[in-house]
Amino acid sequence: MQVKDIMSSHLITVDREETVAAAARLLSRHNVGALPVTAQGGKLVGMLTDRDITVRCVAANFDPNVTRVRTVMSAGAVTVPAEESEIRAARTMGKHRVRRLPVTQNGKLVGMLSQGDFAACAEQSGDTAKAFREVFEAGPKDD
Repeated sequence: MQVKDIMSSHLITVDREETVAAAARLLSRHNVGALPVTAQGGKLVGMLTDRDITVRCVAANFDPNVTRVRTVMSAGAVTVPAEESEIRAARTMGKHRVRRLPVTQNGKLVGMLSQGDFAACAEQSGDTAKAFREVFEAGPKDD
């Protein structure tokens, strides 16, 4: 099975010039914990997580109504190609200790892959279930 078969193709992104408060509202509205951050032209430049907002903005005493996403985002997101196998993608997540991976095809952002996507497909494939257990039982770092 390939990443494109299990990823979420419904993308919610945030521009790096948007305010952190606006990004937080997107996270809340769509009930997600992370957003791919894009620059002009839609180029992926990083990820913004609820933890980034909490630690790098609120705890650092920045005003989320004026602070830009680029100030608190995690730059240089690890990505996975849509054609990659789900097992190799799980290993990539484990290696980089992240819970979510932006998915690309021909250099363009086309989806997101999360631990939840693996959990949903683990029942269908013994190999996927095995890879899921090996990689995620160790527990990812906060991304």
